[in-house]
Amino acid sequence: MKQPALSEKKIIRLLDDYLDVEFSFLKTEQHAHTLADLVHAEQIYLLDWVKHIASTNIQLAWQFIEQAVPLLDNMDRKIIANWALHAMDVYDQSGLHSALAVIRDVHNFIQTSHERRIGASFTEHSNILLHFIHGLSGRKLELKEAEEIFTDTETLYLPSVVASLNQPQKNFIFYKSIVVMLWAQVRFSSFPLSLMEYLDQHPEPEKFLALYHALETLRLQACIQRELPGLYRRMQDIQQQLEPGRLDFHWQQLAHELAPADKSADDSLRLAQDKLGKLSPPATSCFQGTLKPETVFTIMSQRMEKEKLLLRVALAELEKELNQNKDKPGKLEAKYQPDPESAENTPIDISLDDQPIAPPDGIKTLASSIMLDFGDIPDEHLVAAGPGDYDPALLEEKELDPDDVWKGPYHEEGASLYNEWDFRRQNYRKNWCAVREKTIDPVYDDFVDLTLNKYSGLIKHLRKTFEAMRDEDKLLKRQSDGDSVDIDALVEALADARDGSEMSDRLFTRMHRTERNIAVVFMVDMSGSTKGWINEAERESLILLCEALESLGDRYAIYGFSGMARKRCEIYRIKEFSERYNAEIKARISGIEAKDYTRMGFAIRHLTQKLIEVDARTRILITLSDGKPDDYDSYRGEYGIEDTRRALIEARRDGIHPYCITIDEEARDYLLHMYGPAAFTVIDKVHQLPLKVSDIYRRLTV
Repeated sequence: MKQPALSEKKIIRLLDDYLDVEFSFLKTEQHAHTLADLVHAEQIYLLDWVKHIASTNIQLAWQFIEQAVPLLDNMDRKIIANWALHAMDVYDQSGLHSALAVIRDVHNFIQTSHERRIGASFTEHSNILLHFIHGLSGRKLELKEAEEIFTDTETLYLPSVVASLNQPQKNFIFYKSIVVMLWAQVRFSSFPLSLMEYLDQHPEPEKFLALYHALETLRLQACIQRELPGLYRRMQDIQQQLEPGRLDFHWQQLAHELAPADKSADDSLRLAQDKLGKLSPPATSCFQGTLKPETVFTIMSQRMEKEKLLLRVALAELEKELNQNKDKPGKLEAKYQPDPESAENTPIDISLDDQPIAPPDGIKTLASSIMLDFGDIPDEHLVAAGPGDYDPALLEEKELDPDDVWKGPYHEEGASLYNEWDFRRQNYRKNWCAVREKTIDPVYDDFVDLTLNKYSGLIKHLRKTFEAMRDEDKLLKRQSDGDSVDIDALVEALADARDGSEMSDRLFTRMHRTERNIAVVFMVDMSGSTKGWINEAERESLILLCEALESLGDRYAIYGFSGMARKRCEIYRIKEFSERYNAEIKARISGIEAKDYTRMGFAIRHLTQKLIEVDARTRILITLSDGKPDDYDSYRGEYGIEDTRRALIEARRDGIHPYCITIDEEARDYLLHMYGPAAFTVIDKVHQLPLKVSDIYRRLTV
């Protein structure tokens, strides 16, 4: 049975409420009269959207009513929803004027909605593609949205949307193929130092570059075929659909010539030199984008100088570490020794007094990056740096000071941007939070020593308990062979046999020692409300945890979080996964102090990405907090709770196990909704926090 339409008076009351007419002074009678002529379902649909949009901007919602009513008869509801969401996204990024233009020019939106509906967008897929590209070999690359498709060898610049094919999944594969082609340019060194020499020598460098790019694309496709054969086949299917017969006989011959694994960019350059003026490039491949050698070599020159210093300093630090506690220091030697059988092996042999040393991961990464730029590793890169050999300032990252965020126009420059869930619009605010990492200044005081003395007995107990966890065997039940009979399994099997069912042979138990493969991040609330006893309890808890975890061997990192409004979201590095627990880490823990507010969603999203990058069977995110999400702006109450809950859902989707430890006595009211049952602990008294945290961790990871 259809519900009766809302009366004009009822609609006026709703619009007056949604549009806050007491302060906006809008007159809702005319719009209410128009809406009163609609059926109930249409009225509710539009009024819901007015409510959602008004939570972003009242004028935007007002204009939406004017434009939306005539569209109901001939526009799909999903398109109307996407139009409204797009207008709100534009408002978030560019302000009211641009958002009103989207609302008023609805017909332009309709024309492009098909492309957005079937296409693969940067916004939707950039995180997936970033994880994919980080999983491939070579330099760690970043992704950015841009008008042109190209790479500067550190960042891949990608289109906002790819919609050349007729299905979203096909367009995603197309987008992924573009990413892989740009990755291949970096991984297989499409920008040799000789490229600029060739371009400088030619009177028509643009034509030479176009020919070289076409040839190099053929070589890279052969590389992709060897590295990623499954994706290569999909790329071939796309090319057959979009550009059949693109290569004539001569270009097919050249593709065959450049296909062997020993071919390099120098071979493409020589062919371009030989064929220039004799052979025209084929139509541009749908994957290849454009080359920007000037941009590339600007970035390369900066990187090459810096990585040379970084490698020399890393070798010096390794030599110093290896010579610790030695009466007669040895001499470290490093040699370039490429392995023609494997492109993945690090081409550096390191020895100390003729004893081979396995290169640390940091040196491996640097060596691989240098190889991509030079084609080998120059001898001068392999000399350990001595005192005065370099300017330390050259090794420092030139970052904008996060403390200056309000002093200039940059706000988001240099920050990581994260979406934030707006429960009122039931959608994300795109790139809403600007997140920056800072390192806590170490404080070398007596806090750590006092804590170790205060809890000396407990620390000894925790170490023994954690060591037992490391060495303990686990009882495996329902095994096909073992040391003892599994009584529960036997009873069930006998019952099955009595019912005529087949009796299981998994009737035994046995002890099995499993290797722990756990990575955990501790996310520490550094909001202003933690000042005093709570801050001290948090720091004591971290000292006890670190002392215990060192005996267990689990990989762990510690980060603090705080901030003030969405443009100043701050993550504080206390201990990273790669860092050892030492005097400096202890001093950083001692230096933890209360800051500003408790915006939690961005911190969960940022630290989830940290955990995703760690190769571990079990990944855990443990939050230490004293209260509910809260910030200087509208991030409080239901808004903050719902965004935090959504961030936790995202973390679980990525295989992270979140858990919260809080001392907020009212926390049960909202933690059950945010974290779910059995995923939080409320500690009634602050002084119990150091005693409880390690025990909770033991129970979580047993």
